[in-house]
This record gives sequence, C-alpha cells and structure tokens, in this order.
Amino acid sequence: MDKERVPQEITTLVGREVYSNNGVFVGEVEDLRLNLDRESVTGLALHQLNNELFSAETRSSRGVILPYRWVQAVGDVVIVNDIVERLGQPESDDDEEEVPA
Repeated sequence: MDKERVPQEITTLVGREVYSNNGVFVGEVEDLRLNLDRESVTGLALHQLNNELFSAETRSSRGVILPYRWVQAVGDVVIVNDIVERLGQPESDDDEEEVPA
C-alpha cells in the first residue's frame, strides 16, 4: 500500500515544529483541537512560541491555537500560511484614517 494513502494517527503531530511557508519558526504543536462530530482537526495548539511573532500578552499564556485551515503541509515539520507572520506586524501608516484639520 502506498505510504501517502496509509492513514496517520493525529497524535503524530504532537511535538512537531511549526514553520511559516517563509521558513520562520512559529512554535511547537502541543495539542490538537478536534471537531468530534465531523471527525476532523480544526486547530493546532502551539507552545514554545516565537517571541518575535507574538505579543508579550500571548507569550505569557499557555500558547495559541492556529486554525487548521492555515496548514499547508505536514511532514517532518508543519508548514502554515505566512498569515501568522503578518498577525504580529503593526499596520502600515497607509492604513491610518485621514483626519481633516
């Protein structure tokens, strides 16, 4: 049987490092959020977060949950969309509202 067709246990995700598709370390999978009715994974609970990506408030909590729809690939590591990198970036000056004088 082809290895790609062999179902993998979801617990194999626990402990894997998570990177953005740009190669930036995001965190490590600690647990999974499941939808038992649909029998699907809905999120990855991460810990050991990259301090540069997440605010101090987030870092002081137990971790974060990334939506599973952000996952692009799973192998030796988990690759997620680069949207996680953009979450921590301040909005650019171009997005500020113009205030009339």
